[in-house]
Amino acid sequence: MVKIVLVDDHFMVRDGIRAILEEEKSYEVVGEAANGSEGLDMIASLSPDIAICDIRMPEMSGIEMVQEVVAKNLPIKTIMLSMHDSDEYILQSINAGADGYLLKGSSKEEFLKALTAVSNGEKYFSGDVSSILIKRIKSGDVTNQNQVSQETISDDSEKVNTNPFDLTKRENQILHLAVSGKTNKDIAEELNISKRTIEVHRFNLMKKMGVKNVLELSNKAREFGIIQ
Repeated sequence: MVKIVLVDDHFMVRDGIRAILEEEKSYEVVGEAANGSEGLDMIASLSPDIAICDIRMPEMSGIEMVQEVVAKNLPIKTIMLSMHDSDEYILQSINAGADGYLLKGSSKEEFLKALTAVSNGEKYFSGDVSSILIKRIKSGDVTNQNQVSQETISDDSEKVNTNPFDLTKRENQILHLAVSGKTNKDIAEELNISKRTIEVHRFNLMKKMGVKNVLELSNKAREFGIIQ
């Protein structure tokens, strides 16, 4: 039995997927989450085999969730199920480490085919997505699929462009709070997200800026004018 967690901020979408999977003997939905942060907590507590997640969600996107799954080396496969067929979303999902990408308009047959492939350790991308990948490969614009992308999609898909480190808005928030002396627990409570999420964001932040502690983080942030 393959255990699955559904991560989507629309109840009707989760309900529809659950209805499909309840007809199959090989799969069991063990939990549902409305955003990436909840999804990470559910993965930690339920140890599912596959997470099926949307891209754009409040608080934490599906791509950010996948990045954290990869960063923490969690033993779970991830499939993006999205209405978006844009090159940007597809490539960012792949670079983040997603094992599959399906459009929400995919048929039940293709959906189950993707689950079978991913549960067997393979990658799966729907026909439309594969066409986009082939086009980008031919143009030499696809990065290594095993490389964790340093780009994330926030609720408004914007980044902080006032520094050379390509920080996301969330990373910039955490940077300011960290250098002000707040602990991971304090930051988690202030931003209303899990402590585990803060830990991963801080890890990515430190890696991007090439520092090992808060003092070095503060000094470099001041050096490049990120903080005053």
